[in-house]
Amino acid sequence: MSTGELTMHASRTARWARPLAALVIAAALLATPYYFAPFRVFQLTMVLLYAVVLAGLNLLVGYGGQISLGHGAFFAVGAYTAAVMLDRFTIGHLATLPVAAAGCFLLGLGFGVPALRLRGLYLALVTLAFAVFLPPLLKRFEHVTGGSMGLTVPKPQPPSWTGLAEDQWLYFLTLTVAAVTLLVVRNLLRSRVGRALLAIRENESAAEVMGVRLSFHKALAFAWSAMFAGVAGCLYTWVIGFVSPDSFSINLSITLLAGLVVGGLASVYGPLLGAAFVMYVPNLAQDISPAAPGVVFGLLIIVVMYLAPTGLAGLAARARQGVRRCVEHLRDTRRRPEPASPVEQTGPPQPEPQPLTAPPTIGKG
Repeated sequence: MSTGELTMHASRTARWARPLAALVIAAALLATPYYFAPFRVFQLTMVLLYAVVLAGLNLLVGYGGQISLGHGAFFAVGAYTAAVMLDRFTIGHLATLPVAAAGCFLLGLGFGVPALRLRGLYLALVTLAFAVFLPPLLKRFEHVTGGSMGLTVPKPQPPSWTGLAEDQWLYFLTLTVAAVTLLVVRNLLRSRVGRALLAIRENESAAEVMGVRLSFHKALAFAWSAMFAGVAGCLYTWVIGFVSPDSFSINLSITLLAGLVVGGLASVYGPLLGAAFVMYVPNLAQDISPAAPGVVFGLLIIVVMYLAPTGLAGLAARARQGVRRCVEHLRDTRRRPEPASPVEQTGPPQPEPQPLTAPPTIGKG
C-alpha cells in the first residue's frame, strides 16, 4: 500500500471513529435499563444525576478557575424547590424543573457578587459558609420545608403507553436531562463566554486588557454553575422522592468537588467519570470497612490522584495518545524503505587487483 493510500485510510478512519463511538455509547445507554436489575438502574440514574451537577461545577472550577465548596447548597435549593412545589401545589413534575433552574440561576448570579472581589481560598471559604448554614436554615422553616423530618413527595410515574417500569422511566428522564446539559455546556464553552472564562483562568490581567469583562463573566459562571446544580437537585427529588436537610450536609459539597478533581478538571468526560466515582466509591469503601468508610474513601482518593494527577480523564487521554503513537510508529515503519541487501550496497563483485611486478630487465651483450 502506498503512502498516499495509507494517509487517506488513516484520515477516513479518524473521521468515522468518533461518530461510530458516539453511536455505540448511545445504543448502550438506551439499552441499559432493559438488561439490569432495578437497583443497578437506580445507581446508573444517580450517576447521570451527579454528572449534571459536576458539569456545572466543572464550568466554574475547571474552566473558570474559581473554587467552590458550596455547590451542595445549590443542589439542595433545587431539590427543595421541586419538593415544596410538589407538596404544596398540584402540578406536574416537569413544571418544577424550569422553576428550580431559574431560581438557582438567580441565586448563583447574586452569589457571584463576592466572586468579583474574592478568589482562591477566600472565595472557597465564602462558598463553604453557604453550604454550612443552609441545612440548619432549612430546619428552621418547618412549616414549609418539613423541618428535620423532611418532605416526602410522589415520584413521576411512566405513561401507560410506554410500558416502562418506574425505575426505567426515571432513568430515561435523567438521561435526557443529562444529555441536554452536557450539550449546552459543550456549546457554551465553544462560545465567546467559554473563551472568556479560559482567558480569566489563565491570566485575569491579560484578559482584562483584551477586553474581557471580569465581573460579568465571573458572575455569569456562578449563575450557570448554580443553575445546573439546581437542575440536578430537582432530578434528585424525582428519583428519591424524599428530601431532608441532613441529605445536603457539607460532606456533599466536598464529595462533589473531590469527584470532579478525580474525574478530571476542564475535561468533557471528567464529570461523567467523577459522577461514577462519587456514586460507587463510597459504597465500595463501606463494603471494605463498615467501621471507617471515610478512611477508605480518603485513601482511595489519594491512590487515584497519585496514579492519575490530571484525573481519570487525563489518564484515559494519555492512554489514547500512547495508542496513537504506537499506530503512527507502525505506520512509519511500513512507510520506511527496506534496507538494501549487501549485494545491492556493494555492487557486483570486482576482480581482485593484481600485484604490481617490476618490468623484465634486459641484460647486456
